[in-house]
Amino acid sequence: MPKYLIFLVQQHFSFRRPELESLCDLFNIKISNLDDIDKNLENPFFIVNDIPNDTVARKLLSRSILCKGIYELYECAEDGSYDTLHKQLSNNKTLHLQIQNNNENKDNSSVNTDFKFDFEFFGGNRKYSAKQKIEIINTFQHLDIKTNINLKTPGTTYTLIEHYLPLTGQTSSPTPHKVYFTRLVSLSRRTGQNVLDKYDLAKRPFRGTTSFEAELSLVTCNIAQINHGKLLYDPFVGTGSFLCAAAEFGALCFGSDIDGRMIRGHTHRTPSNAKPNSSERSLNGKTKKSNDTSKYQTNGIKTNFLYYGYPDQLLDVVTMDFTHNSLRNSLKLDTIICDPPYGIREGIKVLGAKDPAKHERIQTVLRNGQPAYLHRDYIPTKKPYSLDLLLQDILEFASQRLDLGGRLCFWMPVANSNDIETVVPLHSNLELKYSCVQEFNKWSRRLLCYVNRGESYNGPTNDISDGSARNEFRKDYFNGFN
Repeated sequence: MPKYLIFLVQQHFSFRRPELESLCDLFNIKISNLDDIDKNLENPFFIVNDIPNDTVARKLLSRSILCKGIYELYECAEDGSYDTLHKQLSNNKTLHLQIQNNNENKDNSSVNTDFKFDFEFFGGNRKYSAKQKIEIINTFQHLDIKTNINLKTPGTTYTLIEHYLPLTGQTSSPTPHKVYFTRLVSLSRRTGQNVLDKYDLAKRPFRGTTSFEAELSLVTCNIAQINHGKLLYDPFVGTGSFLCAAAEFGALCFGSDIDGRMIRGHTHRTPSNAKPNSSERSLNGKTKKSNDTSKYQTNGIKTNFLYYGYPDQLLDVVTMDFTHNSLRNSLKLDTIICDPPYGIREGIKVLGAKDPAKHERIQTVLRNGQPAYLHRDYIPTKKPYSLDLLLQDILEFASQRLDLGGRLCFWMPVANSNDIETVVPLHSNLELKYSCVQEFNKWSRRLLCYVNRGESYNGPTNDISDGSARNEFRKDYFNGFN
């Protein structure tokens, strides 16, 4: 069985293993040493012995965001010496057999036996000139590769990966710590398809102050095991960042939000730089509103799906208070992903009023002979809500609506304080699978991933609605977490 090397990105360390593990489970790929990823976070190279062939390796990396690529590992010079590497390669029967097969098939037009050499570096500032690269490549003449060199579309890319250790925070060792001789099998979705650039918020036609970043949106979808034809629900959809990321992986997307303005977007003139004509100006030169709706365009979540080319995967988005959910009880969901409001940019509010008597009076207000709340433009009253209660509501909803094995992923803010214990909400029907942390300065946020195990699971539970979690994040945030 071949040996493979996975090149991990050096960020979001607590997310790397959960993403790979979730993808392995999704594609039924068994890797026994996934825990090794967390043992040495400074080492981005993860060696795998359980992947049977290149087809499985490509399938695994086809979804990954926190990996750069996967390579078949032939030899590794532990002392960082090319002389040692050459000695090891001279005895590598697997490599020589592959080269021999390519040499024999070099005249077969149906097989691309062309090759090239490439270099990858980690941990150092080493940059080889073209002349230096050629000199290093020429030292591999003993491999007896007789096929043609093709720098643009090679059938085989032999990659030399040099791993440097840091000496201080700013400098690294002048010589490699290790040198790997590998064959590129596949680049990841991140590197090969440049998916982060595609979903860059700066290029998105519709976004807002609460739009979730592209990279971790995609990672969240991988951990949630989004797949083709699966039904995803985001109860706090906002501008639809998670819906867009899920559509990339083939999901059917549905969302809701208490603020309909976020869903509908805003209306602007078309084209954006057009000036009002004379018929739209009043006598004093000021612009007046025009009734010609053809001159205006509404920007919203649907605009993003059209922009990315997935219009058919957006089922719908509705204005709805999650705590007064109107979805039918028999509707089963495959996945729930959300970023609940923390009370910083957007306050946590639900339908209702602080004063029950005032709420009752509002119900009696008439407009044109009808109750005001029956009109389409009616804006209902809202009252503040606790983040602790909201998280409990999310867990209870997921336990009732998710299919068995379905996943719930949501983000929870946490103050980085040594004297306050972080209480993670639990539910007896949901297994807490992962708790991944993204650190900021004085606070952090956790991605909590749960799997619905059903009523027979009877797992640990807690009730944080009594304030035991002390999740007054808004208050702590604006007080500087003092």
